[in-house]
Amino acid sequence: MLIQRKIKEQLTEQLINSGKVMILYGPRQAGKSTLSQMVISDTGLRTLSINADQLKYIDVLSSRDLNRLKSLVEGYELLFIDEGQRVPEIGINLKILHDELPELKILVTVSSSFLLSQRVTEPLTGRKIIHTLLPVSTAELSSHFNRFELDDRLNERLIFGLYPEVIKTSGNKAREDYLHEISESYIFKDILELENIRYPLKIRDILRLLAFQTGSQVSINELGSQLGLNRETIERYIHLLEQSFIIFRLEAFSTNPRKEVSKSQKFFFYDNGIRNVFADNFNALNLRNDVGLLWENFIISERRKKLVSERQYTSTFFWRTYNGVELDYIEKSGEELSAFEIKFTKSKPKVPRSWVENYGNNYQCITRENYLDFVI
Repeated sequence: MLIQRKIKEQLTEQLINSGKVMILYGPRQAGKSTLSQMVISDTGLRTLSINADQLKYIDVLSSRDLNRLKSLVEGYELLFIDEGQRVPEIGINLKILHDELPELKILVTVSSSFLLSQRVTEPLTGRKIIHTLLPVSTAELSSHFNRFELDDRLNERLIFGLYPEVIKTSGNKAREDYLHEISESYIFKDILELENIRYPLKIRDILRLLAFQTGSQVSINELGSQLGLNRETIERYIHLLEQSFIIFRLEAFSTNPRKEVSKSQKFFFYDNGIRNVFADNFNALNLRNDVGLLWENFIISERRKKLVSERQYTSTFFWRTYNGVELDYIEKSGEELSAFEIKFTKSKPKVPRSWVENYGNNYQCITRENYLDFVI
């Protein structure tokens, strides 16, 4: 089954009409190459498709030599480069192609936003449009399955997540094996390609600790003490994990630092299956004591996928007072605030009085009964 990705139509339209370089980036195995081939097919353009792992192309694409670049793309209407971060100085060479051959359409996939920012985007200022492709979202699955079918397989997705290959794979053992493979072969491959990683095994240890603290306030100093690393190193490694689309953070929301926590963060995984790799737990829900944690990570990550795919520039937080009153998830769009409590079982928790007094009664509880409206 080819899953229709939400960004496909806009990406295709902009590739054809914008006159800019299209950059498609996100985690490995999220479906960037498959989506690109679907887009290329829709354009109907004569396309030169290059996998940047092929050495014969790397020399030309890093040459800064206009004549060599012209000879490479001669006769083609669209240049597609897969895994563009592997090409040295790819950004400046794309700039040359864009400026000297403005009729040539260019689509490039990149696996890491850190590499993207360093090697691709700076020379392309004003010449690019960036699209992010995350693992498959529930919103995208809703084009293929009705609500009953989505809900029927919810437990499976809380455990194994929504990477495209996981969705296509039958059998829990095969899914588990695949998730272990991409965690080891792809995730760490990306990170270890980055410079100055002195303690690569500590990155795995950080992910293990964050897997067990998902949805809880995390102390960077405490992580450092547990792992024998200084705060600066922990912060750097966490930043790399964020840039590699493994985790993301929510900061504390506060307009009253005397009463509300304002300098804290929580971390979530983009995919439940990857989280469960590092928690070393693929047990069924009825055998687990972390179902609430899985549910919170699932809902917040699915909501994030929705916001990213729709290019909604919404700020996201959690909220907590010093006397322990808390809301799981806050969205701020312009001056509008929305507050959410996330509960797996049917529940009607009362909105905190201090929130209502300071920010209004803009509150909703997300449960298994109503979650599809929130993430679709």
